[in-house]
Amino acid sequence: MLDSVIGAAAAMVAGAVAAMTGFGIGSLLTPVLALTVDTRVAVAAVSIPHVIGTAVRFALLRGRIDRKVLLSFGLTSAAGGLAGASLYEVASSRWLNIVFGGLLLFAAISEATGLARRMRFQGPLALAAGALSGPLGGLVGNQGGIRSAALVGFNLPKETFVATATAIALLVDAARLPIYIASQSGELLSLASWMLAATIGVTAGTVVGSRALKSVPERWFRRVLTVTLATLGALMLSRAFR
Repeated sequence: MLDSVIGAAAAMVAGAVAAMTGFGIGSLLTPVLALTVDTRVAVAAVSIPHVIGTAVRFALLRGRIDRKVLLSFGLTSAAGGLAGASLYEVASSRWLNIVFGGLLLFAAISEATGLARRMRFQGPLALAAGALSGPLGGLVGNQGGIRSAALVGFNLPKETFVATATAIALLVDAARLPIYIASQSGELLSLASWMLAATIGVTAGTVVGSRALKSVPERWFRRVLTVTLATLGALMLSRAFR
């Protein structure tokens, strides 16, 4: 029961963050669940509230999608997501912890140093980044930061940026979800109550997140996000080497 309450609370925060940035559900929610269950199972379980939260966000923003970017960058990401999900079946839990923890620490350092706001991917490099972000999404459920850094190179308006990132995330989810369900069906059933609570939390956070986060000063939001990512990344790495 307590795990479900914690999951719902974390999911609400993750949904709110994703409502403003276009990513963040997997980055924040997966390590929370991975503290109590195997990381492979956590990646699969989080994919359920992730796809629902992303679908809700897509429904709210679908009119602002850049279709040209979606059909090029998005399709390479989806193909990469399918490849990453296939590798997921043979990946060890320890290596998933290492990869996930490393990505979270990199995201935290990039945000703290300003690197995240200076990164630009353009032309073929942007498409390559899209192809790379897909496997990371399929393998560890955490590709939003790389995808968003690549999308910056397309110079999209804020609403279009978030809407297009959301549509691409939905494509990656569609590619990886069937593999997760097929390989972890028994474990997912045992986490049904947690996934339901997380889904409710993500949905609520997605719907109300934009208004709530707009009242928080940008500098404080980024500081809290940086500390959260760094803490979760360190916990994941400590779990891997324990």
